[in-house]
Amino acid sequence: MRPPEQRKKKKETVKPKFIISGGGTGGHIYPAVAIANELKTRFPDAEFLFVGAKDRMEMEKVPQAGYKIKGLWISGLQRSLSLQNLAFPLKLVSSLQKSLQILKEFKPDVAIGTGGYASAPLLRIAALKGIPCLIQEQNSHAGITNKWLSSKVQKICVAYEGMEKFFPSEKVRLTGNPVRQDLLDISLKREEAVAFFNLKKEKKTLLVLGGSLGARRINQLIEKSLLFFEKNNLQVIWQCGKFYEETYKNKGSQTVQIHPFLNRMDLAYEAADFIISRAGALSVSELCLVGKPVIFIPSPNVAEDHQTKNALAISEKNAALLIKENDLDSNFEMEFSALLASEEKQKTLSENIKKLAKPNATKDIVEEIEKLLEKSR
Repeated sequence: MRPPEQRKKKKETVKPKFIISGGGTGGHIYPAVAIANELKTRFPDAEFLFVGAKDRMEMEKVPQAGYKIKGLWISGLQRSLSLQNLAFPLKLVSSLQKSLQILKEFKPDVAIGTGGYASAPLLRIAALKGIPCLIQEQNSHAGITNKWLSSKVQKICVAYEGMEKFFPSEKVRLTGNPVRQDLLDISLKREEAVAFFNLKKEKKTLLVLGGSLGARRINQLIEKSLLFFEKNNLQVIWQCGKFYEETYKNKGSQTVQIHPFLNRMDLAYEAADFIISRAGALSVSELCLVGKPVIFIPSPNVAEDHQTKNALAISEKNAALLIKENDLDSNFEMEFSALLASEEKQKTLSENIKKLAKPNATKDIVEEIEKLLEKSR
């Protein structure tokens, strides 16, 4: 029989296994992949398995990031009466059974959820099996999946203060959201950004972000405001979204660039003097890091109006402006004009939003996962 020291050493060399679930939107997928990438740097021999919803974008995005994924037959409840809702109980039972099978076969050391439909059954079964669980909540208003799981998991990483109103306070750690690492030093890229977008150095630049598909109401606003921008000597980088490319591609000019999407977000952020954006959780986290004056126009068409709540959490700290879609026609030009006219206001917004940045979020989340891993062994 081996001495105890040798037996202990062998146990410590066992490859850790992590099972991760998050999907439905990029806001759930990106944090999940970022966490996996950071775990991989700390545990190069670790095994990873992602679990997603069969017909959602994670089934494409996760393999592109280099990870295996299995799909569950699951979806959320619709707000209106539909055939999908009638199938929900069947889908839930099916997903719970499949989750049990996946967990039995993979035998993870830790289960991690970043929100989305699939993380509910997977982490619920993982918790029942005694597997240490961590969830990450990106928004200032907790999602229904994470609220449901909160009593069953060991640790909850959040991006906003005051999340104890949704979760048990002893489990909560304020970490922030994972952000692109190429945003950490964008101030060193000013010359590169100006050249990349072929901008005039003497003009101020407005960056407009509507998300990968685009935001209809923001696009309508920008089209209507083109003369206003010209009068204020602004050049515009307008990311209209793939869905709206055909509608707006002919609206460009010497001072207005139309892009369906932006591959170099680091350079777009650095080129900007002002930014108009939706208020999805990851966009907000990135904009805190970037530290430019921001006007948030939250989408009203999201669950529990969480974008408005995200934007309010920033604007209430005098760190950004918030204009609701219903108020754009009456307030936009007035509020933007006041911002353009006040360098002091620009400086205040920049300084205050930068104070809210959490550049080490991914590392801090992974530290909590490491603690759970140590306890599981």
